[in-house]
This record gives sequence, structure tokens and C-alpha cells, in this order.
Amino acid sequence: MPEGDTVWRAARELHRALAGKVLTRCDIRVPRFATVDFTGSTVQEVVARGKHLLIRGGGDDGWDIHSHLKMEGLWHVYARGEKWRRPAFKARCILGTEDAVVVGFELGFLRVIARAEEEDAVGFLGPDLLGPDWDPDEALRRLREQPDRPIGLALLDQRNLAGIGNVYRCELCFLAGVHPLTPVAEVPNLPRMVELSKKLLEANKERSTRATTGQLRGNTLWVYGRSRRGCLRCGTPVALEQLGDSDTELRELYYCPHCQPRLETADARALP
Repeated sequence: MPEGDTVWRAARELHRALAGKVLTRCDIRVPRFATVDFTGSTVQEVVARGKHLLIRGGGDDGWDIHSHLKMEGLWHVYARGEKWRRPAFKARCILGTEDAVVVGFELGFLRVIARAEEEDAVGFLGPDLLGPDWDPDEALRRLREQPDRPIGLALLDQRNLAGIGNVYRCELCFLAGVHPLTPVAEVPNLPRMVELSKKLLEANKERSTRATTGQLRGNTLWVYGRSRRGCLRCGTPVALEQLGDSDTELRELYYCPHCQPRLETADARALP
């Protein structure tokens, strides 16, 4: 599932293509909104809110095209007449201007809402790690509201802080030397973990290669995806489990049993 940095880049690309432009085409291929047509309307801006993307348009009667990429979704920007890189039957939203075509493929979630409904749509999200509303103190407060919840679940909960996906969840726990099942209240330095989450997303938002090790080639991640290889720090085989709030929300969980021991067996080892 795309993380906050991926959605931030998508919003920036769409903003450059659409902001201030009059739509010459609007084709929303979701049955509930198939009759919606914003042709002739001006797009004001495109913004990311955590993992959500909002295309804002219209005047006094403002509207939003609200999307979430989920597992397979992505947005492309094409010059007029340029061949699409994905098959047309996978398109869920097509927006055209005089000089560009924006296409949303396989979007896991897409709807049209009035601007007045935006707060109801995304207001539940916690502080956005890459947004103007970022507030580390509020993120900490929200995390600490459930002190017994495993940190590996709390970090992924977009109601606490918006933008962390499964890759960052695993890498943050590793960098903090914390086992993912450690209760929030027992994380040795939770403010440092929140600060690090901000730094990682900021460092990666401008590049397509996500890295937490400082390397942009080769071994770019410490533990994520390394279940058949060893931990980059100590060489211990990386553990792979499933973790989620329910069976339908299970995500792959990678961690190093040596660098991230359970608290009952050893003290957590945190980076300075």
C-alpha cells in the first residue's frame, strides 16, 4: 500500500498539471458518480492528506474528488495524445485540460464530495507528517491514548499520525530498537520515534526510491522485505509475521529478533 510520501508526490504532480486549469474532460468511472461532470470547471489545487488525495475545484460551490490509492492505485499525468502506460479499462477517473490528461488507475477508493463535506471525509486523520498541520505533540497525545496497544499497530493507525504505511512501520520499529508488539507505554523514547517518522518521510518525499539506511541503491531498507536475508546490522534472520487489528487488516511485519528483542527477554536497544 502506498505511503504518505508516495501520495505527497502524486499530489504535487497532479497539482502542477491541473491547478488553475479549466477541465475540458471529466470522466469518472465509478457507478455512483458516473453522471458527475465538472467539464468547464476550474481546478483550484490538489493536496495530499496523509494517504488521501483531494482534487479541489469549483468556485463558491466547491467540490472535491477524493481518492485513496489502497493497494494497486496510481495516478498518471500525460500530454494530450500521449499513449497511456496502463490499459484504459483500469481507469477510474480521467480529467483533461487543454494540454494534459490526468488518469487515476485502479483506485481503491474514489468519490465526489462537496467542499463543505471535506472535514467529515478526512477530519478523523491525525496530524499529517508531510502536511502544514503537522503537530508532534498532538501525535504523541493520540498515541498515548491507548497505552497498552502494540506500537506496531498504533503507528499504522492513521487516526494517530497520518502517512505511515507498512514499510515505515517496520523500519521505524527497527531504528528505535523496539519490538513491534511492545505496548506504546513501554516504548523507551516515544517522542524520538515520532520525530524520526517525520524525518524519514521528509527525506524520502522528493525521491522515488524509499530509503531508511542512507543508501539509494542496493540495501535501502534495514528489515522490510528481508525475511529471506539477514538483518543489515547484525545478520540475524529477519522474522516475518502478520499483524493487524483484524484478520482483514493483517499486514506483513518484519523485525530483527536480535536488534528488537521483546521487553520480557531483554531491554529494548534504541539508537541515539
